[in-house]
Amino acid sequence: MKALITRKVGMTSVIDENGEAIAVTLLSATPNVVSQLKTDDNDGYSAVQVGFEQDKKAGKSKSGHFKPAGNMPKIIREFRLSETDDEIKVGDQLEADVFNVGDVVDVSGTSKGKGFAGTIKRHNFKRGRKTHGGRSYRRPGSIGSMYPQRIFKGKKMAGHMGHDKITVKRLKVALVDKDLKVIGVTGAVPGPRKGIVLVREAK
Repeated sequence: MKALITRKVGMTSVIDENGEAIAVTLLSATPNVVSQLKTDDNDGYSAVQVGFEQDKKAGKSKSGHFKPAGNMPKIIREFRLSETDDEIKVGDQLEADVFNVGDVVDVSGTSKGKGFAGTIKRHNFKRGRKTHGGRSYRRPGSIGSMYPQRIFKGKKMAGHMGHDKITVKRLKVALVDKDLKVIGVTGAVPGPRKGIVLVREAK
């Protein structure tokens, strides 16, 4: 299983074998601990539950759940498997070297939250004219006619922008440093610095 919970560090650039500078996002890949294995027989699907970082204030229920793994993770995620992997066991540690340079991965994160935004910022609407008596500079304009006396769902209007789960597919692993516990992925990764990022092998 090639999958990890990581934390975004920032961006830098590296020089590839052709001498070109490539933008790379650095991800902190401290060891992930396998906390639970889910099977088709017991749970109806195959998955691996993985824990990341340490929780200093874990409750009793959480402590009991993670006792077999010998670790108290702060962040927990599941990675689906097409079939049960017999090589993975509870308590195993997954480190940065599960990936190799050149691997193609899918990266998931939560995008930056922008708060309440208008239609110009949120949907790239054009502004109205500022001269010749124009008053609708940044207003959305007409949002519908008289019939059917309601607004259809999905209408592009002002509202909450950002803070969505976004997956960027088929990025390449540019560097792997087991000693520094860092993975480098080409291109941009969604989310702010220190945000949680899931990295898994592309299907």
